[in-house]
Amino acid sequence: MSEKLGVMVCGHGSRDEQAVVEFQSVAEGIRERIPHMDTEWGFLEFATPIIRDGLDALLEKGVNRVLAVPGMLFAAGHAKNDIPSVLNRYQATHEGIRIDYGRELGIDLKLIRTAGDRIEEAVRKGAPGVSKHDTLLMVVGRGASDPDANSNVSKVMRMLWEGLGFGWGEVCYSGVTFPLVEPGLEQAAKLGYKRIIVFPYFLFTGILVQRIYELTDRVAARHPGIEFIKAGYLNDHPLVLDSFADRVQEILDGVNNMNCQLCKYREQFLGFEDQVGEVQESHHHHVEGIGTGVPDESAGGDHDHEQGHDHDEAHGHDHNHDGGHHHHPYPHADHPLGPKSMKD
Repeated sequence: MSEKLGVMVCGHGSRDEQAVVEFQSVAEGIRERIPHMDTEWGFLEFATPIIRDGLDALLEKGVNRVLAVPGMLFAAGHAKNDIPSVLNRYQATHEGIRIDYGRELGIDLKLIRTAGDRIEEAVRKGAPGVSKHDTLLMVVGRGASDPDANSNVSKVMRMLWEGLGFGWGEVCYSGVTFPLVEPGLEQAAKLGYKRIIVFPYFLFTGILVQRIYELTDRVAARHPGIEFIKAGYLNDHPLVLDSFADRVQEILDGVNNMNCQLCKYREQFLGFEDQVGEVQESHHHHVEGIGTGVPDESAGGDHDHEQGHDHDEAHGHDHNHDGGHHHHPYPHADHPLGPKSMKD
């Protein structure tokens, strides 16, 4: 049998309908860049189609080798465990299909350039007369219980800070780890800069991005002497689409290995030693397809899972869903600038 290739773009899913629309727009952009392959997409949870549906669609088109890529910036638990579990289970139950899994977008110069474009757009919206040296850049990451993923946000910030020449750079996170957005911005406001640019390093919108902007407005109201500017997230910038196409090609070239040198599931990462060798399994089977979908408009609630998890229990980790959805607890949940401060 001849080999027929297909591409599967694997997202997390969100209850925010616009986030789902944006993800599908990106998937369409990837399809346009590799028109010689069939491309489908799907989500782990809270949106349809689910990943299994996308794989079914490829199978129906005669695809027998799937090049699957995670639609995520960094490799935390979803890219390292949940998506591979779904793909492995599908392959094991469908004879004759081969699924090769690519790596996350990661630290990529195309994405750095995209981020630079979004930040420069924000600078142009600001009041005249404020120099870059009087500006602080705050890069907001998703936040995960994986320090490897969290540290990548700091690297992105440093590259943007040096590349664009701002006076100072800081990092905060929308959930799970520390510092969170509001305390992070409060600390930044004490440094004496005239302008603070808040840049969510996110692929898509969602409740978390909206919350980042709302918290920015809240802190700005307490510091009227500082100009706060909200930059746009990455979205479907052409270079983002190019980066996804690169990840697909990497699979074919055999250079798609995920960097596991700092993976808490593979090595004894400081503070996370007891998580080495955890079973690779998805925690999302019981919520596949629940929530927002397109064209299904049954969105509800504010439980956003985009690019990770946002939970009051700081990855304790109770979803209030049926079934046993448990992740390892985050060891620094009681940090004064961290997850539990969201309850205040």
